[in-house]
Amino acid sequence: MMKKLMLICAPVTSRSGYGAHARDLVLSFLKHDKYDIHIIDVSWGDCPRNALDINKKNDKNISDCILSEPTLPKQPDVYVDIRIPNEFETLGKFNIGITAGIETTAVSGKWIECCNKMDLIIVPSEHSKARFVESVYDAVQQAPDGSQQKVGELRLEKPIEVLFEGADEDIYKPLENDEIDDEFFDSLNEKVPEQFAFLFVGQWVKGGFGKDRKNIFKLIKIFYESFANKKKQPALILKTNGATYSILDREDCLNKIKQVKSMFPKNWKLPNIYLLHGSFSDKQMNYLYNHPKIKSMVSLTHGEGFGRPLLEATMTGLPVITSGWSGQMDFLDKDRSILIGGELKKVPKSARWKDIIIKESQWFEVDDNIVHKALAFTFENPYDIKNKGKSLMNINKEVFTLNKMSEKLNEIMDKYMDSTPKQVNLILPKLSKSVDKKEPPKIKLPKLDKINSDGVSL
Repeated sequence: MMKKLMLICAPVTSRSGYGAHARDLVLSFLKHDKYDIHIIDVSWGDCPRNALDINKKNDKNISDCILSEPTLPKQPDVYVDIRIPNEFETLGKFNIGITAGIETTAVSGKWIECCNKMDLIIVPSEHSKARFVESVYDAVQQAPDGSQQKVGELRLEKPIEVLFEGADEDIYKPLENDEIDDEFFDSLNEKVPEQFAFLFVGQWVKGGFGKDRKNIFKLIKIFYESFANKKKQPALILKTNGATYSILDREDCLNKIKQVKSMFPKNWKLPNIYLLHGSFSDKQMNYLYNHPKIKSMVSLTHGEGFGRPLLEATMTGLPVITSGWSGQMDFLDKDRSILIGGELKKVPKSARWKDIIIKESQWFEVDDNIVHKALAFTFENPYDIKNKGKSLMNINKEVFTLNKMSEKLNEIMDKYMDSTPKQVNLILPKLSKSVDKKEPPKIKLPKLDKINSDGVSL
């Protein structure tokens, strides 16, 4: 039987979280061997587009599917668009939009409009699904007297499925002695004298104190406050970068750390913070999670569509301290991780992003006092925390693996591909990022209450 023609538009060469997820999805489709796959590779922001190594089998398989020109001799049976929804296009007989989800409380009207053009939407977490379903817009029209009258509603009308981002269990796992990279481990040992280190992993995007999406400024400040002038002090390792891996980007990250440090008296003895800047392979990230000096992963994120680095850390047994809200709650729980309580607050103006992070939305703000207690408890009780991490690892490695994700993707595709999509008279155009300029109707959001939960350069 002839395979259905599938066209995928995705940042498969991008060295980013979106790129990693796109590559996992493409490899899953190739593994199922049900489609004749062709790929249009697109950029993801300013991230480098050098993630594929054709000397590696999986990367070569992806590379072989990439079209030199965004054209095909006939309309694809299935079109898969792995981008943000306002970039979705309908180029196939059946169109699937896959997005990394939403980090805040509301999905923009533009996203809803674009999702309703597709036949199926796939998001990575129950949090994201709820935000898409619950974001309802009032369509209003101006009456002759100047008043605004409701004429209808804009809501998600198409089916939506949750497909988690699975971690590769062959990579992200505890290491045996013969699997340890001595050079990597020794290098970190030499540069980090402390025997206890917290680890943060994530991109340091634009925004001032408390206004950067991953909340790194606040993490640094609270870390300093928690262990200033203490006889015994842990370290904090930041595996981060801005948009690129350039020297200028690295210096910008270092200057941000210095900015927070300058908030404290010069005579204070502050704990050390180390910056890991640059591109790490998946294997190197696993070495990092497994390093004996790194005792816990910590993130005070304002919100996650899923939280891929947090999941990867749990697959190695590394304990996790993080915000008790958003996408990561699919694979974390209060008994096996430390979840920080807090409340939802309006997203500051400087952090808004047209049609992506909208002014009506809120994000999560951790309770500073709870963070102080969590950091102190973890530092003072490393063995108790280690047991939490091992317990969570045993659960997640049975559920949130790349193989399990691939199986679920296959189930979703079979569910929606049972019926033959009707033919539409469409000539495949070249892709563009143009979007409908029509302004979305105004959104009305429910009132949201406080969320409680138990819970130097290298």
